[in-house]
Amino acid sequence: MFELIINFYDKHERHISSVALLGGFVFDNFTLQRIDLLFENLVIIFYLVLSGGGVVLRNYLDECPPKSKFFKKVYDFLPLFIQFAFGGLFSGFFIFYSRSVTLSSSWPFVLMLLILLIGNEFFKKQYQRMTFQMSVYFVAIFSFLIFFIPILIKNISPLAFILSGVLSLLVIYLFILGLKKIVPIKYNKSRINLRNSVVSIFILINVLYFSNLIPPIPLSLKDAGVYHNIQRVNGSYLVTDEDTKWYKEIFKRDTIYLNQKEGAYVFSSVFAPTDLNIKVVHDWQYFDEEKDEWTSTGEISFPILGGRDGGYRGFSKKENVFTGKWRVDIETERDQIIGRVRFNIEVDSANVRLKTETL
Repeated sequence: MFELIINFYDKHERHISSVALLGGFVFDNFTLQRIDLLFENLVIIFYLVLSGGGVVLRNYLDECPPKSKFFKKVYDFLPLFIQFAFGGLFSGFFIFYSRSVTLSSSWPFVLMLLILLIGNEFFKKQYQRMTFQMSVYFVAIFSFLIFFIPILIKNISPLAFILSGVLSLLVIYLFILGLKKIVPIKYNKSRINLRNSVVSIFILINVLYFSNLIPPIPLSLKDAGVYHNIQRVNGSYLVTDEDTKWYKEIFKRDTIYLNQKEGAYVFSSVFAPTDLNIKVVHDWQYFDEEKDEWTSTGEISFPILGGRDGGYRGFSKKENVFTGKWRVDIETERDQIIGRVRFNIEVDSANVRLKTETL
């Protein structure tokens, strides 16, 4: 039976790997829902342990080649095993980080995760090299701690990120120290490359974070929109919107028609983990045609409370708006963009048919 499985895998390796990658991504997308729940974090930790164990076993069998037929087959399967574990990790990371991002501001980091996810299919030979294995593993550890530490300490700040970085360095140092004891020959051959790789990755992720190119995970935007009016009534939000045909909304940018005295309202619903209380900022901007750039007209902030599945709801109002292209960046206090609402404003005295909805 074992031989039949081996032969089937050898014959259909490419197809099996591709189907596994797609199936794992779909499975993770449906099962990994809330970033602050125990199950979701246990899944990520399981993948970290699995991939770490695979790396140790692979390097041990490289240095101490197996003699039995069974372990030789196990050795041949280890790159696939490590690929599977890393594929599960970066599938989960891509799902979490992409939910917490507007790609216009944080695409470099999300693109890196996407490359590691899709490229995982083509890295089989690279997974035989200790430096490559440990580089990918360090990215995985750092990516996990970036959102796990804020959940743990109930705080999103540069201090939480720095703590994540220090802990990721400590974990990878202890892991490499273990490899040094288990596979001293392989370690000595890769020692300098290992150090340079870990340091380079650490610097790169820090540059991305302090340039606001890493999403403000574990925050994520659940809903947002621009309206004529918003009122909070008995814990719900009554919004006044334009009653337009649904098919017209699909093919055009949102346009809101206001009269001369009306202001514009922007609603947002931001998810934050339980017991994590922060301020959210609405940065109102218009596009200056003469300067060919976006110009801020003011920021409005309000606190949000974590824990609600649909996100904590709030809104801001802008008076004295005028015709043109507008956007509202929904940000943290340190200008990390959680989401963005784009719309056109037309100041028109003509009557517009309105409708009221409950959010």
